Amino acid sequence: MPRRYRPPKREIAPDVRYGNVKVTMFINRLMRAGKKSVAQRIMYDALALVEARSKKDPVEVFEQALRNVTPAVEVKPRRVGGSTYQVPVEVPPHRAMSLAMRWILENSRKRGGRNMAEKLAGELLDAANNQGASIKKRDDTHRMAEANRAFAHYRW
Repeated sequence: MPRRYRPPKREIAPDVRYGNVKVTMFINRLMRAGKKSVAQRIMYDALALVEARSKKDPVEVFEQALRNVTPAVEVKPRRVGGSTYQVPVEVPPHRAMSLAMRWILENSRKRGGRNMAEKLAGELLDAANNQGASIKKRDDTHRMAEANRAFAHYRW
């Protein structure tokens, strides 16, 4: 990673079906081995399942799930005088969104179910209702930051 300058953020085109940038970002993270059409099919099937099960707008449910899973604080290791402290820091918005998407994907892959679309739909519905493994991961992250609040003065 360069030290002198920060490369510009790339502009992401909205997805073809819903016209939503976050759906595109999620599809790109879902993609394996460059197979974008497979990732799109899985995502759109999952959103169709979400719509059928919840009777709500699937993109609204998806965005609610992302908002619920997004962490506010995390801990970062900071080396001070030979010992390492876990220092709680606020999460920048871009990283928070990235973490939320990563956790939802990771936990939907671990889930039981027939195919990835069903697993993803189940995880999205759980996250939108403040349940499931992704919410637990966010709560664990917040709990760890709360436990290490004493080291907050080591922030840089």
